[in-house]
Amino acid sequence: MAGRVLIRPCRSTSMRNRKKLPKGWDEKRIKMVLAHYEAQTEEDAVAEDESVFKDKSQTMMEVPVRLVPVVREIIARDEAGRRGRVSTRRKTK
Repeated sequence: MAGRVLIRPCRSTSMRNRKKLPKGWDEKRIKMVLAHYEAQTEEDAVAEDESVFKDKSQTMMEVPVRLVPVVREIIARDEAGRRGRVSTRRKTK
């Protein structure tokens, strides 16, 4: 697997001792995702990466690191609005 990085879990530290996991994630799910990517061939990895660009409902773009929190907030507001929880309109002063 030239060019691929294999991530091996550290045996001395359990995942419970690390940062809080996102909602719906646990040690079992993390190990399952790691196993998937460690077993994936380079060809499958490329195909998976390329498939992202075929979805016409989304786009990929460069965002300056300093603006990432703002973009995430906008996306979260939009998703919440689609679920009917919060207005997606920005408050004006």
